[in-house]
Amino acid sequence: MPEKDKPILQDNKPDETSDIPKEPIGTSKEIIPASPLTDKSATESPKDTVEHIIHSPKPPSKLKEYFDALLFAGVVALILKIIFVEAYRIPSSSMENTLLVGDFLLVNKFIYGATTPRNIPFTHTRIPYFRFPALKEPDRGDVVVFDYPGNANELVAPEVTNYIKRLIGKPGDTIQIVNKTLFVNSAVFPNPPHAKFSESVSRGSYTDIFPRGRQWNDDNYGPIVVPKQGDVITITPENIDDWKTFIKREGHSIRLAADNKIFIDETENSTYKVEKNYYFMMGDNRNNSSDSRVWGFMPAENVIGEAIIIYWSWNPDIPFAEFGRLFDSIRWDRIAKIIH
Repeated sequence: MPEKDKPILQDNKPDETSDIPKEPIGTSKEIIPASPLTDKSATESPKDTVEHIIHSPKPPSKLKEYFDALLFAGVVALILKIIFVEAYRIPSSSMENTLLVGDFLLVNKFIYGATTPRNIPFTHTRIPYFRFPALKEPDRGDVVVFDYPGNANELVAPEVTNYIKRLIGKPGDTIQIVNKTLFVNSAVFPNPPHAKFSESVSRGSYTDIFPRGRQWNDDNYGPIVVPKQGDVITITPENIDDWKTFIKREGHSIRLAADNKIFIDETENSTYKVEKNYYFMMGDNRNNSSDSRVWGFMPAENVIGEAIIIYWSWNPDIPFAEFGRLFDSIRWDRIAKIIH
């Protein structure tokens, strides 16, 4: 039984130091009843009772409150950046005049299915990632931010780099350019409202055009079919160089034997079944853009998001030390401009 529940017991042993005189033997003795316990003795606590002293909690410091608020804001901002919207800056002229160098824009990431980080922050070390469900698939004409897949002869880009281009061809589409006019599936594809062309052709054949060795250039290109999942490609000694990097990027080996036989994953095979979907991307600055005409098809898994709005724009070549000139360079007419 707990200490506080124990009753107080009365002590009935006679007091050996009593002043009452002793009666002779054989005489009658008056019995004096013991005095009842007083209220004081009845309510007196045991000497070994433990008293608990409760102190009021110390109020949190202002510094800790500020830190907690900043931490919460940082977590919310990180979630928004990863899943919903991320800010980007245009560093090159490949999308002129739709997007200018020095434009700052917001990219909708969840519309195509946001992903967890693709690399360790502040490094170029790639890590496995997870993609959330998409609201829609990228469509022709969308201005898309994507993870650059690398040059035509690279299995993977050496650095994690984000590109922005206009989506021209979907999986299975046939792309062709004739005298600067773009055709998709034999139909004229309208030029963007602010597309830019040069009088001179900036690239020739063999080294600067994908696939290598074609007698194509920026203004006369194709026809070429954008691969889609499930397509069966016939591989020959004549076109093996066109598809070697493509097949290796999908995780398979391919080689041409001395007797002109094709081996895929060390099994003789003259056909290859495409495992992923791909897109064909082009810059609006048609004669000054590193795009699918140079480095090839863009895997659908590399899509990051759709550019939606310009929230700031100025001349990035002016240093902050010359803030007056920098302020004068603000392009007020481009702020809050929707991207088409």
